[in-house]
Amino acid sequence: MLIMGYFNVVLGIFLGFLKSSNCANIFVSHYSGTVNTLTFSPATNSLTLNSSLRIGGQPSWLHWDLASRTLYAPDETSFGSGSLTAVSAANDGKLSQIGKSTAPLGAVACVLYGGGYIAIAHYQISTISTFKLPLSSSPSVLQTFSLKMSGPGTIPSRQDAPHPHQTFVDPTGAFILVPDLGADLIRIYAIGTGGELTACGSYVEVGGTGPRHGAFSGDGKILYIANELANTVHAFTFAYTNGCMSLTRFQTLTTFPNNSTAPKGSKVGEIHIKDNFLYVSNRRDLSFSPNDSIASFSLDSAGKMTFIDITSSGGHTHAHLIGKLGPQLASLRVGTTGTAESDNGLSAVLFDQ
Repeated sequence: MLIMGYFNVVLGIFLGFLKSSNCANIFVSHYSGTVNTLTFSPATNSLTLNSSLRIGGQPSWLHWDLASRTLYAPDETSFGSGSLTAVSAANDGKLSQIGKSTAPLGAVACVLYGGGYIAIAHYQISTISTFKLPLSSSPSVLQTFSLKMSGPGTIPSRQDAPHPHQTFVDPTGAFILVPDLGADLIRIYAIGTGGELTACGSYVEVGGTGPRHGAFSGDGKILYIANELANTVHAFTFAYTNGCMSLTRFQTLTTFPNNSTAPKGSKVGEIHIKDNFLYVSNRRDLSFSPNDSIASFSLDSAGKMTFIDITSSGGHTHAHLIGKLGPQLASLRVGTTGTAESDNGLSAVLFDQ
């Protein structure tokens, strides 16, 4: 079992991941504009607020670069000016801002690539942007891609425009994939030697699927995509041909027992792979009312998923997933309490590793 952070009220730490007797640092962002370090003490099973840094805006995601001990926080602000902030985390968890650039609005996820670049998904404004590092106060946007679609999708209320939800790198480091919830596409970009991206193809999903987030298997042979609107997980093999990636879907499962339909209002969230297990968060399903659930799957040697069970997430409307939960060890309220379906509570959690 692993650890889960849930984000509307409290950060909870659960048994299974923290096997060391040493204290562990945890990085947490809040939509009010802060990045925080919490320290967990196994000796006392307690969480304390170690450091808090106000960076402004609405930090929606954290990307941790362990080699440089830098956190990158994109900004989901929907008006005025957005930003991308770099935060240094000392070994003791103390935080300091080391760079900040103006960025397009509505950022929801980012990823480092190519040894010195970062790519951001901007859900609200149908855009992908890239930056060259290090960040500075002068404009440093490398590229912006304004995504288009011919008309509303199968679910017009959610698919009125392209809505890229994540950027992540393939196992070779040569391509970036972008699940587009609005356009029902998995967009693929080739990475150039100067960090520039070139759109080289897309996988077209069934209308109303709403691809949200993806992850590759530990051996780098299988791609899994979590679909928010269909409440499913897709498994793909892939090949590298003609300067791009081609995807072939070989399995689809829902995130509920017996491959059943999700409860009304439920929305698949994040996906995480650990060893031969895959975990997906179900948001607002209330299967363990008032808490939501985490679906667990085992993966065989060919990457085929087998549903195991759903378990309580220990909270609701969780944004980041790290795995199936054991008994709770500690909890700590961080910032103001958020409300369901609103971007006003905790937004991300990462461990210092």
